[in-house]
Amino acid sequence: MTNISTNATLFLKFAIPICWSIFFGGFAIASWLVPATADTGPTQEVRIGLTLFFVLGVAFLYWSMLRLKRIEMDGEFVYATNYFQSFRYPWHNIEKIEEKDYLFFRTLHLYFKTSGKFGKKIYCVISQKRLNEFIAAHPKVLEEL
Repeated sequence: MTNISTNATLFLKFAIPICWSIFFGGFAIASWLVPATADTGPTQEVRIGLTLFFVLGVAFLYWSMLRLKRIEMDGEFVYATNYFQSFRYPWHNIEKIEEKDYLFFRTLHLYFKTSGKFGKKIYCVISQKRLNEFIAAHPKVLEEL
């Protein structure tokens, strides 16, 4: 079994969203608790702006980082985990695999023929070296897709 996810998956999935949410959530809450006066304290516009920034940031983190999975593959199955639950998917259940290249990282998107426990699509940030090792060791698996 070959882990194709990068080691930074755990950091990206938990550390960044938790630290960001605690810092900016506390900042937004504090802006509402501090009384607004003419000389000091946040205005109503600042409070609303900080709250919107926090809510939009949490939404962005949810749709980008919190949905990351750790993916492992072997000749028969693809294993996906969110670090709390792990599921095994046979290769014949995978409809297609897409690899997307961003500026600093690459992602792998797995699309399933039937919906699994994590939905019809899962994705991970990949280690290109590990993916190339897997492809070299199992060339027939990806040819069938």
